[in-house]
Amino acid sequence: MANRLATIRQDLVAGLVVFLVALPLCLGVAHASNAPLMSGVLAGIIGGVVVGILSGSRVSVSGPAAGLTAVVAAQITAAGSYERFLVAVAMAGLIQLVFAALRAGGFARFFPNCVINGLLAAIGIVLILKQVPHLFGHDIDDEGEMSFLQPDQKNSLTELIETTFDIDIGAATVGLSCLALMIVWGKVRVLKKSVVPAPLVVVIFGSLLATLFRGNWIIGPEHMVRLPDAEGWARVSSLFLFPDFSGLGSKAVYAAAATIAIVASLETLLNLEAVDKIDPDRRTSPPNRELFAQGVGNLLSGLLGGIPVTSVIVRSSVNIYAGGQSRVATVFHGLLLITCVVLMPTVLNRIPLAALAAILIVTGYKLAKPAVFKSFWRQGWNQFLPFIITILAIVFTDLLVGILIGLGVSLAFILFNNLKRPLNRIVERHIGGDVLHLQLPNQVSFLNRAMIAKTLEDIAEGTQVLLDARDTDYIDADILQLIREFECEVAPTRGIRVSMVGFKNHYDQVEDRILFADYTSREIRNALTPERTLQILKDGNERFLHGTRLSRDLNRQLNATATGQFPLAAVLSCIDSRAPTELIFDVGLGDLLTVRIAGNVAREKVLGSLEYAAVVAGVKLIVVMGHTRCGAVTAAVNSALEEQCTEDLCRCENLEVLLSEIRRAIRPGVLLDQSGSHEEFVDKVAEENVRQTISTIFLHSKCIRDLAESGAIQVVGCMYDVKSGRATFDPRLTRDSSGSPGFRREPGLLE
Repeated sequence: MANRLATIRQDLVAGLVVFLVALPLCLGVAHASNAPLMSGVLAGIIGGVVVGILSGSRVSVSGPAAGLTAVVAAQITAAGSYERFLVAVAMAGLIQLVFAALRAGGFARFFPNCVINGLLAAIGIVLILKQVPHLFGHDIDDEGEMSFLQPDQKNSLTELIETTFDIDIGAATVGLSCLALMIVWGKVRVLKKSVVPAPLVVVIFGSLLATLFRGNWIIGPEHMVRLPDAEGWARVSSLFLFPDFSGLGSKAVYAAAATIAIVASLETLLNLEAVDKIDPDRRTSPPNRELFAQGVGNLLSGLLGGIPVTSVIVRSSVNIYAGGQSRVATVFHGLLLITCVVLMPTVLNRIPLAALAAILIVTGYKLAKPAVFKSFWRQGWNQFLPFIITILAIVFTDLLVGILIGLGVSLAFILFNNLKRPLNRIVERHIGGDVLHLQLPNQVSFLNRAMIAKTLEDIAEGTQVLLDARDTDYIDADILQLIREFECEVAPTRGIRVSMVGFKNHYDQVEDRILFADYTSREIRNALTPERTLQILKDGNERFLHGTRLSRDLNRQLNATATGQFPLAAVLSCIDSRAPTELIFDVGLGDLLTVRIAGNVAREKVLGSLEYAAVVAGVKLIVVMGHTRCGAVTAAVNSALEEQCTEDLCRCENLEVLLSEIRRAIRPGVLLDQSGSHEEFVDKVAEENVRQTISTIFLHSKCIRDLAESGAIQVVGCMYDVKSGRATFDPRLTRDSSGSPGFRREPGLLE
């Protein structure tokens, strides 16, 4: 309950600050749009109260938008009168309701991040450029005018130059004092954490300072908020105009309605994305609900005499930086607009524009911090150029034109990157030979045509190719035709065999088929040498280490191996759960025979299994694989050191047979003189245990020894590191290559 009250208190204060900033902006936007002044205030009221209630955004504030001034002014002229223009505004609201029903808000997800951040930074720069003249009392330009080219034929830069020759001492003193107060308030921890936000203090301070200056530096009404004197509802209502429905017969009105609906929706969606990015809580606003809220708002605004409303970034930013937490702040600012306009316009007219300028300049700096520019610079030209071009376009034109230019530049970069970027190419070394694996992107449209055509043209003659569409959701018909022509016409003439996966049941022109061997057949296995088989396992472990495992159709392998097995190798490994041999060596179904026993020891039944693998199954390689941090070896070492079994080991009736076999790898003198950590010692024993197991195989299996001497198979040792995933085939672990039935042991390890 206490948290809820604190949130409401923050929202009310933030709403008050937004109201103070919004009032002159509403009036300025209306004036810049050649619309009645009160139409801007009415649009602000509807945007705050109606849209605020219906919107799903917690911090977005709606009202008349500076980005629409040129559009509104042009459409008022095209409609023939302001009253007929109001019909277009109401119709635009209906069109936005249709957009919401069609779920068109999802279009917002296509806005590039660089454009959205460019919008925020550009608005920050525009705020600074436009508010500096007001800070020094040069109040010629309207507050809500945000375009570079001004109605008075001047621009933002010339306005700054003129300001240096037209500084009002009183207004400048108020403005600079308020700016200093804003900066200090944000730096001092006690003040920054105060429940009273700096903007509210600045407005009060500026108003009091302006009152004190009346006797010295006189601040005239031209430097104050200029709200029409309409105190009392009767006088307020007389300032409003209502729609002329005879405009329903005019094509210009329908064109104006469509223009306003499209432009207002685009600006709303883009601003909504931008507001979510600066929301401290990173909340996501539902775009379709926002379109619905804006549609209702514009329908009412048109019927009651207001100009169009959209989500506006300036007021939303002020709301966020003033501590707004929920829609209460937005609605409260709208209620304050209608209350103060009706009851106390003379009080509002005592607020100096210089004080509001100080607030907006600080807000602008927060939106356009140097850190934002540095961040995009570090991301490379593909991000920085659209970002900076969007900023320049908005600053030197207006919000709408700048956004469209930014989107166009981003699209150009996307096209360029699609043209020059090749498909993801992986050369896979399958058992049956190398395969060029081409992975199609998620969306394959006409934008990818040139890139795919170039990739297919560059494939060498005689290559096995796999076109992989398993991660692809959409393929354009032109691309399917291109693939079909390559498969049926080009590839056969160049000896290229084209396999496909991920196409079946999705596309009519092509279907899945695998033409290369991704499992071991009798012919492939018989053609392999022990050396080549060993290299296959080494290559597989490298792929496992680097996360580039081969793509395999396991169902196809399952069917292919159901009638018989032709394994490449047999692996004698430990039962440790961290050492699955098929994954470690990246092999498929039927490629390995695996014997797993604690401590990878060669007992009688294990030898029988290995003899079956070598003589009956016909493997070309026997691998004895130990591993680091082996539990069985650790138990054997600990029991040898303590000269008695632990409670858990004593409960295992048959485990001692295995442990005694492993303890043969520990020579008695070593127990008294261990070097290194206990873990390192265990790993050395595990390595010696591999040597001992290979020696046992040669000593007790004549058939394996005979096959090894004839060169038909190799018996090799391997240590697997459970921490890194690397399988190391150390020559010191392998039987002597001379063919001698004895086993070569490296002296000094555990001697």
